Amino acid sequence: MTNPTKVRMSPQHLRADEDTYRALKGIPHYQPYKDDYSFPAVSAAYDKLNAAHEAELHARNTHAATRDALIAAQHEFHELILGVKSQVKAIYGPDSDELAALGLKKRSERKGRGKASSKSANVVAVDRNR
Repeated sequence: MTNPTKVRMSPQHLRADEDTYRALKGIPHYQPYKDDYSFPAVSAAYDKLNAAHEAELHARNTHAATRDALIAAQHEFHELILGVKSQVKAIYGPDSDELAALGLKKRSERKGRGKASSKSANVVAVDRNR
């Protein structure tokens, strides 16, 4: 079973708790039987909650910026590798071992294009006569 303290509270519950806290501020002579529920204790917990929200926001923004930097670096690296492949092909030729060393096919290893069969040419001619 999931530990309920590890699951985010719904925004509705949080809003209701914050509304209760604000209403508690308006009760001038609030004196609970247990000091754990005193206004200073509740205020400290509220401040801690706000600090945690702010820290999460900063972490999300930092994560987004880091992710954007990673994506930009990936694209920059990819463009450079494409340029390297082009340069190797220009320097050593399209049928070189150096080109094959980069994982590209040599021109001589490529399959040639097959010629269109004469049957397909006849079908087109028959369709035109209709």
